[in-house]
Amino acid sequence: MYTSMVLLSALEFSLPLKNPVIIFSLVLFIILFAPILFNKIKVPHIIGLIIAGVIIGPYGLNLLRRDASMVLFGTVGLLYIMFLAGLEIDLAEFKKNRNKILVFGLITFILPLVFGTLASYYILGYGFLASLLLASMFSTHTLVSYPIASKYGVSRSRAVSLTVGGTMITDILALLILAGIAGMTKEEVTAGFWIQLGLSSVVFVLTVLFVFPIIIRWFFKHFEDSVSQYIFVLAMVFLASFLAEAAGIEAIIGAFFSGLVLNKFVPNSSALMNRIDFVGNAIFIPFFLIGVGMLVDISVLVKGWGALKVAGVIISVALATKYAAAYITQKLLRLSPAEGKMIFGLSASHAAATLAIILVGYNIIIGETPAGEPIRLLNEDVLNGTILLILVSCGVGSFVVEQASQTLALQEEEASGQAQTQESEDKIMVSLAYPDMITELIDFGIRLRPQKSNIPIYGLNIIDDENTINKTSNGSKKILEKAVSYGAASDNTIIPLTRYDSSISNGIVYTIKEHHISDVVIGMHKNADQHTFLGQKAENIIKRVHETIYIYKPAQPFNTLKRMVIAVPPLAETEPGFLHWLHKLVVMAKESGMAVSFYANADTLEVIKDVLERSSAFISSSSHLFSNWDDFLIFKSELKVNDILIIISSRKGHDSYQPQSQKLPYYLSNYFGKYSFIILYPKQLELGINMGNIEQTDSALIESISEQIGAIGKAGDFLKKVFQPTKK
Repeated sequence: MYTSMVLLSALEFSLPLKNPVIIFSLVLFIILFAPILFNKIKVPHIIGLIIAGVIIGPYGLNLLRRDASMVLFGTVGLLYIMFLAGLEIDLAEFKKNRNKILVFGLITFILPLVFGTLASYYILGYGFLASLLLASMFSTHTLVSYPIASKYGVSRSRAVSLTVGGTMITDILALLILAGIAGMTKEEVTAGFWIQLGLSSVVFVLTVLFVFPIIIRWFFKHFEDSVSQYIFVLAMVFLASFLAEAAGIEAIIGAFFSGLVLNKFVPNSSALMNRIDFVGNAIFIPFFLIGVGMLVDISVLVKGWGALKVAGVIISVALATKYAAAYITQKLLRLSPAEGKMIFGLSASHAAATLAIILVGYNIIIGETPAGEPIRLLNEDVLNGTILLILVSCGVGSFVVEQASQTLALQEEEASGQAQTQESEDKIMVSLAYPDMITELIDFGIRLRPQKSNIPIYGLNIIDDENTINKTSNGSKKILEKAVSYGAASDNTIIPLTRYDSSISNGIVYTIKEHHISDVVIGMHKNADQHTFLGQKAENIIKRVHETIYIYKPAQPFNTLKRMVIAVPPLAETEPGFLHWLHKLVVMAKESGMAVSFYANADTLEVIKDVLERSSAFISSSSHLFSNWDDFLIFKSELKVNDILIIISSRKGHDSYQPQSQKLPYYLSNYFGKYSFIILYPKQLELGINMGNIEQTDSALIESISEQIGAIGKAGDFLKKVFQPTKK
């Protein structure tokens, strides 16, 4: 008992808490229970975390100080939000709407700046520089409510892309004003200052956009360990943030740019993306939100009318001008009311950049009173009013984004209903024969379906009579367990299938028929040569299966590829599976952020162009004339290191079949070994058996029937021997 009392007395329970174990435990319990409690009363979880920060902070119960550790985790959380915004954004939509982003960014910056300056100058009575600096704070916004949009799965919508892009514009312009005013108060603003800032910013952007991708691509090619990849991603994010600060701009700009660069390397349906989302939403972002709450001083409400007047003007002008900017943008760009709501909700929240601007203004001393007290550019009333603005604006923004996200998610679900109906019959099967290719094949199978699609993916492993010594049920189980585990790591369900059959080709063929598979992925081993290129098993499958088949040989991770080079034979557009494979490749290119180059004759290119124009998926594509398949080696000079070659083939007897395709094993093995490539066999209708025209008949089907007839005959002979009466 005495020992226990001594141990307890050694622990410090004085407020604020100092024991790091107790502090971290308290924060974790807040992260766990605050969202649960506030969700029950229909309050967004973000508000719950901010209010929890108010309660436990120095202006509340004083349980925790906003010390260096809270600032550190809070800074990481803010950078993480901006990084996720760049990582999850739809780059195709971002490029497509870049002019609209510029329009919104300028509107949501200029309106608050103009009206904020007028209100500060004439209503609050501040000087011109102080009014301009305060108004620049109104122009900025922080994507505090972004995790709500991400939770509802609408982070790639047009409204979110506009707001995220606008955030960069407003923050950059506001921080330029901050730098200018700070320099003017110190009489340091010269032409050289602006030239230096401009040059350093250009160097930063060029470094991140052109040097970072080289480093990232090299790393992902050489390191496949999941932990190493995650640490590397974080390192690149904070390196970019540091370079931004070194260039004289805000660190959040660097975090956002790093997200844009990593966007192509981290697919939305990947295990790495799942880990990034999980760690950010579980630890770093909640720390930031709690830290924001700890800044709020409720006592300013009773410190006199000065603080209340300033707070009232700041909150009214900030929210009114942001709402006006969102409304004008909605009408000008012909957006839906829900999209206008989303833009207002995301742009209404003020936190990071706002606080940075006000703190700089508060710390600028422009003179002294007769009593020797410093005269600040922005006084304590502005500081306290800004703290209240953070609480109110984050609350309003979170409520609005929650409602808008629900509406947009419902609209997207209804809009995608028709597409899902069309894809309802799609089923993807991945044949898993090589243990060292499981992750590449499963990853490829996942990419064949659109994001948030319910298309099932089957992982098949065959145990055949030919390899019973080296291939057991235990080995098959390990292969399928690895496939299922890899799929689960990216929140994708892989349905495992084990089949015992006389041969691998028979097992695959009959599984396809039993489960009505629409797309079949078969891996080609990296060591395959022209003699073992497809092999008899794959050729039997191609002959006997008429669904879409992808024979995939990976030379490097799929997320490190930059462009698809697609060779399309003449009359490919006349095949039944033309639209299906084109849709699949477009979806894959869009989700991976890859450019697409089509090589075909003029007629086929015209049809492809027409299909792409009518498609809702926006991709960067180019067309090139190519019709002489005897000159296939031309692709040797067309391909670059990080390209993937996709050859649209055909089965014998169909319109787009090219006799020259029989030379593909030789060409691909000897000249394209260092490239990733896919040989794609489109869905085609089965040819009927016509004994009068045997040359036009699918010989594989006849061979299959002959084999079955022969098997039946052998079985009959065996039964006769077994049941024949013995002679006495």
